[in-house]
Amino acid sequence: MPPTKLAPPIATYIAAANAQDVDAVTACFSQGAVVHDEKRERRGIAAIRKWADEVSEKYRPTVEALDVAETNGRTIVTGRISGNFPGSPIELRYAFTLNGGKIERLEIS
Repeated sequence: MPPTKLAPPIATYIAAANAQDVDAVTACFSQGAVVHDEKRERRGIAAIRKWADEVSEKYRPTVEALDVAETNGRTIVTGRISGNFPGSPIELRYAFTLNGGKIERLEIS
């Protein structure tokens, strides 16, 4: 999927995550942002930085956006995730809530 179909904060997040650039990933989020992934919730920039670092180190994931939809104020991106984990690649759903050009909430399922 061409990055032009994604809102700039989401396209930037995916590019940064694929580059394993934790600083750039963290910069995509608002100060009070929340990330829900692997049945855990991380609140705030420090917790999100720790999560991004752990995910990058453990799985080395890359995301290929397959589909994008807008629903109830959220952007839902279906992605093919490849990395160092059993069953790779898999498809996951990323639900982004944006506010002021930043990611306010990200739910990965």
